[in-house]
Amino acid sequence: MQKIFLALLLTGATYFTAFAQQITGENVAVASTDAGKVRGYINNSIFTYKGIPYAEANRFESPQKPKPWTGVRSSMTYGPVAPLLTPTNVTAAGDESEFVFNHSWGFAGEDCMRLNVWTPSISDGKKRPVMFWIHGGGFTAGSSQELPSYDGENLAKKGDVVVVSINHRLNILGYLDLSAYGEKYKHSANLSILDMRVALEWVKANIANFGGDPNNVTIFGQSGGGAKVNTLMAMPSAKGLFHKAINQSGAFRSNMLGKTETQAITAEVLKVLKLAPNQADSLQKIPFSQLSAAGTQALRTVAERMRAEGKTIGGFGLSWGPSLDGDLLPYQPMSPEALDLSKNVPLLIGTVKTSLWLRVAQGWSNGSQEQVMEYIKKQQGDKTTSFVAAVKKPFPADKSPRICWMWT
Repeated sequence: MQKIFLALLLTGATYFTAFAQQITGENVAVASTDAGKVRGYINNSIFTYKGIPYAEANRFESPQKPKPWTGVRSSMTYGPVAPLLTPTNVTAAGDESEFVFNHSWGFAGEDCMRLNVWTPSISDGKKRPVMFWIHGGGFTAGSSQELPSYDGENLAKKGDVVVVSINHRLNILGYLDLSAYGEKYKHSANLSILDMRVALEWVKANIANFGGDPNNVTIFGQSGGGAKVNTLMAMPSAKGLFHKAINQSGAFRSNMLGKTETQAITAEVLKVLKLAPNQADSLQKIPFSQLSAAGTQALRTVAERMRAEGKTIGGFGLSWGPSLDGDLLPYQPMSPEALDLSKNVPLLIGTVKTSLWLRVAQGWSNGSQEQVMEYIKKQQGDKTTSFVAAVKKPFPADKSPRICWMWT
């Protein structure tokens, strides 16, 4: 059976399963990029490409175009995902939650600047709208393959669009501000966002070869992905690379940190690792687990210092994320300058029904009506009655008190 299956793959013959029709082979689904040709596969009539490099970079340095390759690059499986601050497995995540989410954790690697493409055709002459998906996980976790719903096949097929999803640098690798320690680190405070911009530049240069229209690109994301959408809308150098935007459950991001705070975090990381300022380059070679632990400790220390000074820390606590660097991100996301920058970009914004899962994490998964109402009264005061009525209006058939969580 293995020999038969291998023969089908090599000849490009059709392979049937109970659920899908899949075609692959040496000359099947070959497309061109500015770095070289790539070969994907066809699944249920959708041309599929995974793990295409859109950039490469040394740790903490700006992304560069990937080195060109000769021949045809096989691109049929997902690329590396950004390392997590705390590596996760099913046991640690919880059996029941994994049953619900069915995560695919992938394999971690710092060379994670890869993208995936799903398209109905690469040769019919159409210019299809492009949907550019940015995964959730805050600014610290997640990947383009993390959930089954991130697979772009159904959207490409039903919407007749080209779907692109990306992996990019996260957490300390994407946001540690080393700008005070050398020109090569100029953009280190916002490398994660810069990776996204470079991926959009890849789309502009290459997506026509995949049946997409580079002048009709919609960026969309949920939760942390939605917050990244807002960040890109406030990024001057990303202007014109996308034309519409969708933010689902990601409007929670308020003001970003400034250089005073981000450079203080970096100084604390060096201190934890017992490195002098002139040894900052050593951070490029320290094992990620050690670097991650130092970053977590530094965030905790700086957060305590900020509280003592009466400075505001967001509701999610001090964590890795974009910051005001005066260059890539010169404006706060909701400032007049940022809003003017994106004033001609149509924005669709919404919230998923059970967005605030934090209530579950805080022991509210089985909260009674009385407990929920008590919480709402403390929060809403004399607006409680009108608040509850407004929440119930869109979901009249839902009797669970947890319906209120998404608004609390």
